Amino acid sequence: MEEIKGYVHSIESFGSADGPGVRYIIFLQGCNMRCRYCHNPDTWKQGTGQLCTADELLDKAERYKAYWKDTGGITVSGGEALVQIDFLTDIFEKAKQRGINTCLDTSGNPFTREEPFFGKFKKLMDVTDRLLLDIKHIDDEKHKELTGFTNKNILDLARYLSEIGKPVWIRHVLVPGWTDDDEYLKKTRQFIDTLKNVERVEVLPYHRLGLFKWENLGIKNTLADVEPPDKERIANAKEILGCAK
Repeated sequence: MEEIKGYVHSIESFGSADGPGVRYIIFLQGCNMRCRYCHNPDTWKQGTGQLCTADELLDKAERYKAYWKDTGGITVSGGEALVQIDFLTDIFEKAKQRGINTCLDTSGNPFTREEPFFGKFKKLMDVTDRLLLDIKHIDDEKHKELTGFTNKNILDLARYLSEIGKPVWIRHVLVPGWTDDDEYLKKTRQFIDTLKNVERVEVLPYHRLGLFKWENLGIKNTLADVEPPDKERIANAKEILGCAK
């Protein structure tokens, strides 16, 4: 059988903010959404990047295994890793064969309970230890304005993960004027409180470090003039969303 290959954007050998412990982070290429605050628009285009096999990636990852200790492992991110779900599943299946902890960082955009995707997703969950799920906006219309897509299937993904008891960290990017309104933060908290599997909630303050990538790609960034949130707004969001102290 021919080995599955996928497109990789980049690698981070020592990640400490994308799952528990020290993580080897694999950023896959390709994403359907066009988030206004995206700091990696260079990951959007599909079918580009370095073509790799799962074993090639894991062979490199295991060079750092001594640093992972009991809690670390690999995290696959993007772009949107679920765009390459067959390749992603191959990585995680082979990682579990090697005794490696697996974490998926996703926005959930490709999720559907329709086949053939749903059957593939259930197979992926069998070899996924934990997910980092980004809830970009709780209001569907605002979500469409912010990303170009509905959030209905993303919230359904969160419900499904709760149904099967899969450990999840919820992440929310705090963008002044877009995602920091108290009303929407409270609605997000109400939704999170309906889930039974949330281990942690994180607020990720918007930053402008990726603006140069938009400029290099010749893409207009509509949030270029937005300043990062101040400490008070960040603290307010963390309190409302119930983030760990």
